[in-house]
Amino acid sequence: MLYRKVLIIRLSALGDVAMTIPVIYSVCKAYPEVSFVMLTQKVASQLFIHAPENLQVMVADVKGRHKGFKGLYRLAREMRQLPVDAVADLHDVLRTKVLRLFFKLWGIRVAVIDKGRKEKQQLTAHKEKVLRPLRSSFERYGAVFESLGFKAVCDFDSLYGRDGGDESLYSAVTSPKSRDEYWIGIAPFAKHKGKIYPLDHMERVVSALSGEPGVKIFLFGSGERERETFALWRERYEHVCSLADKRYGFAVELSLISHLDVMVSMDSANMHLASLVSTPVVSVWGATHPYCGFLGWRQSEDNAIQLPIACRPCSIFGNKPCRRKDYACMDIAPEVIVDRVKKLRNSNKREIG
Repeated sequence: MLYRKVLIIRLSALGDVAMTIPVIYSVCKAYPEVSFVMLTQKVASQLFIHAPENLQVMVADVKGRHKGFKGLYRLAREMRQLPVDAVADLHDVLRTKVLRLFFKLWGIRVAVIDKGRKEKQQLTAHKEKVLRPLRSSFERYGAVFESLGFKAVCDFDSLYGRDGGDESLYSAVTSPKSRDEYWIGIAPFAKHKGKIYPLDHMERVVSALSGEPGVKIFLFGSGERERETFALWRERYEHVCSLADKRYGFAVELSLISHLDVMVSMDSANMHLASLVSTPVVSVWGATHPYCGFLGWRQSEDNAIQLPIACRPCSIFGNKPCRRKDYACMDIAPEVIVDRVKKLRNSNKREIG
């Protein structure tokens, strides 16, 4: 049975919503006769740039009119009236379980993601750890659609074409890229301490890379801590630009990221934003691990910087305190990151040549 209108649910977090896009866009492309509705929170809804014509993005106000049991019932009724005849739950949390209950009671077909919780517990166990790569989130998302009868090749490349986003969108940030420039994005922050590379180490990375010929560095982040840190780095080093002073929005930032030559990021949303616009990422991993299934879309694990410490990974999301108390997993020499960026630059020169 081919459904007419499918509701897709992924309410948070930003990086996880970003990871749904390659799969959702691919399925929409493969089934143009089917309508799809993506339900997410307001901030994440802005990621769906150049969405397929058969994809509608709707916002769940989970802190307002859709808050609590009554709010979720209201939300479910609104979605039912679209009307939808199938639901793909890509989240599987308490809120979506409540929503699923309503849809099931109304006789609407529901499919839900298998998060592999038991496997992830084994991967992060302190004792008897089973260190092996798990299915990626992209594969898990795809499996939900397959269970509804949608079999599609995930052929997503970028939110933009080969030429990248519109350069005029970020004209307030920087002038257009010249032919001899090499643009590097650096996003040194993350939500949890276990995923943040020490700032004094990252400053050494900025210092080394800013001195390279033709390099221009863009610092990505938001919040007071980011603004203060970036302001210091901008004063100390040449050719450094901060995007933390103003909220430019995803349209501007994604367009700029699409013109970067490389992004240096933690295991964070910026890794996934860069992946959505086909920008190579040198990712830095501490408490988490690419084996958990959250490496960016089409990113190479060769560019994932990490240390072979026996206790890694200790957390799926990096939110658990370090058992060793020293976060030794983040004691990565800045030179390792710098060398990886230089290697990518040199390989790109050879390809062009």
